Amino acid sequence: MRSPHPLDAPCGAITDVAGISVGHFTESRRPTGCSVVLVPAGAVGGVDVRGAAPGTRETDLLSPVNTVDVVHAVLLSGGSAFGLDAAGGVMRWLEEQGVGVDVGAARVPIVPAAVLFDLLVGDARIRPGADAGYAACEAASHTPPAEGNVGAGTGACVGKVFGHERAMKGGIGTASVTVGGVTVGALIACNALGDVVDPDTGRVLAGARTADGQGLADIRRRLLAGEAPIPILAGSNTTIGVVATDAKLTKVQANRLAQVAHDGLARAINPVHTVADGDTLFALATGRHDKHPGMMVLATMAAEAVARATVRAVLAAQSLTAVNARGQTQHLPAARDL
Repeated sequence: MRSPHPLDAPCGAITDVAGISVGHFTESRRPTGCSVVLVPAGAVGGVDVRGAAPGTRETDLLSPVNTVDVVHAVLLSGGSAFGLDAAGGVMRWLEEQGVGVDVGAARVPIVPAAVLFDLLVGDARIRPGADAGYAACEAASHTPPAEGNVGAGTGACVGKVFGHERAMKGGIGTASVTVGGVTVGALIACNALGDVVDPDTGRVLAGARTADGQGLADIRRRLLAGEAPIPILAGSNTTIGVVATDAKLTKVQANRLAQVAHDGLARAINPVHTVADGDTLFALATGRHDKHPGMMVLATMAAEAVARATVRAVLAAQSLTAVNARGQTQHLPAARDL
């Protein structure tokens, strides 16, 4: 009898959280794209940045000491810092729906964003812009979002410690956890410098390959054995994502949820939060559920949802072959290929 594939097991999705919808835009001209998490009714937001090379927008606004306490969408994008332009398209779409903070002269949608670096895959001159963000909003749905080579995960790859030529395909994944009627969901775009591992067993699922390209090198063991990493450009990696709940949270609690959600990245990625990663997680609380299981339980749920979504990002990915601006052909195998 065939053993069940990890993708066969139900994992849920961030759209299981009441009030959340997700849309992807996938660029057809090169492997890149963006993904949007929409909460037009508004949600309490938080953020935590652990990587040393982030590319972000509106993160200061989410600090508990600052005034605005509502978020209408979060954008995750490829394209490195260029991809932050896509947030303008999300704002335009929300404004057309009459969504935003009423400042008298207009309604201003609040759209924090984070980007990952995928410029080495295909033609770097092509990246998500405002029209891409708008298109992602148009495609948004409350149904479980597509995973793998879509949206912000389109050009993502993992395991670049020993060189991009030994890397594998990353992607975007989602999962949810429900306890006592309260749900926490996550959407993770994984473009990590390190390996993605099974949180329960520690087995490497995708990442740096051996020199012959046929097996998994296991970065942690190689580094501890003295194998040196190649010089790595800061910010050329990064895992970004959103964790959301239907529980009612304060702004302080939402920021705390974003912090502990990084525990899920630490369980599923090794090494993580490096000087070359800009790992950033946003938290959203829609407040649609009257119950609150307490922050200890919510924190455990958040870390679990993030870990599961990170694993699904690489298990759902498909291999990719692309030609970059220099005319060089790149091949990134997926976890399913090995």
